[in-house]
Amino acid sequence: MKTTHFFLTLILTLFSCSEKTSNSKDELSQTQIYTENKDSEYAKEELENAKINNEFSPTKAILNSKTAVEIAENILFPIYGKDNIIKQRPYDVNFIDGYYIINGTFPKPTIGGTFLIIINSKDGKVIKLTHGK
Repeated sequence: MKTTHFFLTLILTLFSCSEKTSNSKDELSQTQIYTENKDSEYAKEELENAKINNEFSPTKAILNSKTAVEIAENILFPIYGKDNIIKQRPYDVNFIDGYYIINGTFPKPTIGGTFLIIINSKDGKVIKLTHGK
């Protein structure tokens, strides 16, 4: 627990706080990393299924989607492989009730699954991490 907390705190200090946003599907390009999605029932449902109570005080807040995506990639790359995760760009990023819900996307039809990671913006704690098949 302390190691994970230290790791996330370290990651947060390494990344800048700049933000890149895009809301139009027409603006998507091969180099775009994520899109902001403000109204996703799927993300809300996943959040409700994964919420937990955090009894300790936050040490470092995640202030924007760019930082949340960078943290997510640093967690996902070693687990699922960098190439596999990058193929799932642009990521679908939702910010709901203080949590970043980030999942990969694939063009349809595609065989394979995508990742889902939910991160508490107040302390950087990962409360859910999955990859569908």
